[in-house]
Amino acid sequence: MTDYDVTDDIEAIVEDADLPRRLKNEVYGTLEDREVTTEQADEIVQATVAEYYSSRVDPLDPVGTVSAQSIGEPGTQMTMNTFHYAGVAEIDVTQGLPRLIELVDARKEPDTPMMTVYLDEEFAEDRERAHEVVWKIEATKILQLGDVSTNVADMIVQIALNEDTLRERWPTVDDPVAVAEEIAETIESSLGVQTQQRGLVIEFGPEEPSYRQLLQLVEELREIVFKGIEDISRVVIRKEELDEGEEFVLYTEGSDFGKVLGIEGVDASRTTCNNIHEIYRNLGVEAARESLINETMNTLEEQGLDDVNIRHLMLVADIMTNEGTIESIGRHGISGSKDSVLARAAFEVTVSHLLDAAIHGEVDELDGVTENVIVGKPIKLGTGDVNLRMTSGKQAD
Repeated sequence: MTDYDVTDDIEAIVEDADLPRRLKNEVYGTLEDREVTTEQADEIVQATVAEYYSSRVDPLDPVGTVSAQSIGEPGTQMTMNTFHYAGVAEIDVTQGLPRLIELVDARKEPDTPMMTVYLDEEFAEDRERAHEVVWKIEATKILQLGDVSTNVADMIVQIALNEDTLRERWPTVDDPVAVAEEIAETIESSLGVQTQQRGLVIEFGPEEPSYRQLLQLVEELREIVFKGIEDISRVVIRKEELDEGEEFVLYTEGSDFGKVLGIEGVDASRTTCNNIHEIYRNLGVEAARESLINETMNTLEEQGLDDVNIRHLMLVADIMTNEGTIESIGRHGISGSKDSVLARAAFEVTVSHLLDAAIHGEVDELDGVTENVIVGKPIKLGTGDVNLRMTSGKQAD
């Protein structure tokens, strides 16, 4: 690799370099084939240095205030609707302003949890192999497998399983009767009843004749998950054109990130979900930070607001994950835990904050922007951070 002198004309580099908004994507894309020429490596270094110099801010610049304005202003132009996800008509995912609020509030559970599941090569290229993964993920309940009826006279619940459905959802098992046996065993262990099986027909009932218990058994039967993941109600499979070529991608209603990553055929390096806390629990705070940035950027882009600089979103994600966990930006998170009494009181529940501060004898040092504006003092940014002192010419000499 040729040496690169950072003292070169930085202004010219910034002006001439064709810098992508997400430089890392270009870099990763170049390195994927592991064949980087000296010229390409030199371009990467130059682009990286130019990106660094173009992104620096002056000392005392109010980056937090600028970021808040840059995100808040376009946020007022966002719609309140739930949109179809990525052109997948069968799955609705919260987008727009409600999604942005979910992210900055660090909601434990999104209103419409979903996952985008990428597959390993052999599964991604073959629809039948892809469907094997689908049935391992999608929750399979009894009403999807056959007909359920009740015989009140004999106090019996009867299940007539559908052979075609069993062959479809258990593609690696040749005998549907064997699947029926497995289903009967699951019913026995889940409901604590004795079952009788005749081919694809399963019967069971309460120990003592009771119409109420019979109906209760039917209700409990409907909730049993015989295959797949309980929290994922549906999976949609689509063939998409990606950088690596055409492949099958799965979209889910509901999410269970940890369990899905452990399923054979799932490409864990690309699979993701829209639940930040699930990513945090399974992959750590750095992955959660990256997901916060991507989710907020994608939400803005889908609204046509792609001119928001990604660094503003990175600052928000940094603050939310700074303590090693995910904190919301609100009264129970970052805004409610500021050192300044006046800053906390200016956000929400003013009287409670002032009363608590008075009881505990708190002192406000007036270091931030909000508290200085409240008391009418110059804020400690820009010229407000500089103290001037008059001296005589003789002293100056």
